[in-house]
Amino acid sequence: MTPDAVIAPVIRTPDALDVLGARLADSINPIVVKELRQHLRTRTFWVFFSLMLLACLGISMVAFVQADESDKVGLVTFFAFYTALSGVQHFVIPYTAYRSMAREQEDETWVLLSLTGLGPRRILAGKLTSFVLQGLLYASAAAPFLLFSYYLNGIDLPTIALAITLGAAFQIFLVSVSVSIATLAETKLVRSLLHFVVLGALAIGATSGISITIALSEELHRKSIDAEFWLAAGSALFVMVTTSLLLFESAASRLSMPTEPYARGPRVMFVLQALGGLAAFVIGWVLDGDDDIIGGAAVTFAIYLAFVGLFIASDRDSMAKNHWAKSSRFSLLAPGGFRGFALVMLTMLIGTAVLVGCYGQEDNTEAGLLNLILAAPAYVTLYLSASLIIARWIPHPPWQTPAMVRLVALGLFTIGAGVPPLIGAVVSEGDDRSLNLLNPVVGLVNVVRDGDSGLLQVGLVWAVAGIVAVAAFLVLLRKDVRWA
Repeated sequence: MTPDAVIAPVIRTPDALDVLGARLADSINPIVVKELRQHLRTRTFWVFFSLMLLACLGISMVAFVQADESDKVGLVTFFAFYTALSGVQHFVIPYTAYRSMAREQEDETWVLLSLTGLGPRRILAGKLTSFVLQGLLYASAAAPFLLFSYYLNGIDLPTIALAITLGAAFQIFLVSVSVSIATLAETKLVRSLLHFVVLGALAIGATSGISITIALSEELHRKSIDAEFWLAAGSALFVMVTTSLLLFESAASRLSMPTEPYARGPRVMFVLQALGGLAAFVIGWVLDGDDDIIGGAAVTFAIYLAFVGLFIASDRDSMAKNHWAKSSRFSLLAPGGFRGFALVMLTMLIGTAVLVGCYGQEDNTEAGLLNLILAAPAYVTLYLSASLIIARWIPHPPWQTPAMVRLVALGLFTIGAGVPPLIGAVVSEGDDRSLNLLNPVVGLVNVVRDGDSGLLQVGLVWAVAGIVAVAAFLVLLRKDVRWA
């Protein structure tokens, strides 16, 4: 046998599986590998991992003793297992994610990560993925105990699957909230305040998430389910997933360079969530036929536009304008306050038209509902437009900042909602129609109560809001052209 014959079996050319494995290894986000290695070696992970297993073991022993005493042992035991798992998934992991992101800014290591060329979106995606995978490790360890509750009777597999799915979505939501809040911290004082905010928010969120999941699971277990139940469960899942994506895109936008298309992701998610949530309300109205659903949709849609739309419309003037091609100068997804405000107004008009169309399908609908549908977006337009104008009148260099617009909006809303009732209480009545015409709270209640006669007040509010909105568009357009 020649030497070549001996060496030949050892040396082989890479096959398709080797090539595929190499490509998968190259496609894995390196931040995921870094974060997983770092956190799986910490004492925190193994302490809480052990505590969760000990808690599940104790619950199993208690359930085994009481297995023959009640038919609901399986259901109660499953909820006990789920609570033990949720304590880690919905509090410990999101808080760890917040500390991990905040530590990047405290130790000033974010700049080093940016120099890798991955970009803010890939870095944040890697961090989020690593913590989601940690939650998957906890869930895989608790899975045998969750299935054990099925064999105790009193619970079925669809209920278990629904609870686990909602729990996983809620974990992603809380991790996204934690990471997004961490990107807001720029000074030590702000980081200290946000630390307590995150702790309180996670405590409330974890408790609420467990309660909602248990309530939906009980409804499914009782077999008292219908189309409305699945719509509620699907809506909850949609809200958590889309809000997680919106917060992720917003965090990546804050960490992006001004020359990058940072506004595209948040604005796309804003439109999808706004119109998707409105579609869920419309489907619920079609299934149930209750007019209160349309009223609730109008109020919810207006609050969403006022809060999220304020962040979209408060972008700086003409940001990164010279980096966009001429074909995209008028794209509503391009950076800049003018385009952000236009996108919010367009989304508001589409949503309002949908709600008015639903109102027109009913013959015996109260006029107060139409007043609510029309007046709610009018108040949003008025206060959002006024905030944008006033913020640009304030002489603060070098130009308008998003924080200034939001501060002005908060001040205007406080004055508009609080001052007219105080004056009315002294002069005539607290809910005086004339004094509270532009009040976003009392004025909205008044036009709903007045019915047909309230349409005149709605028209006056829209007239004022339209004038202010046109002025805001002109101011933003002049700023946009000036900084070109």
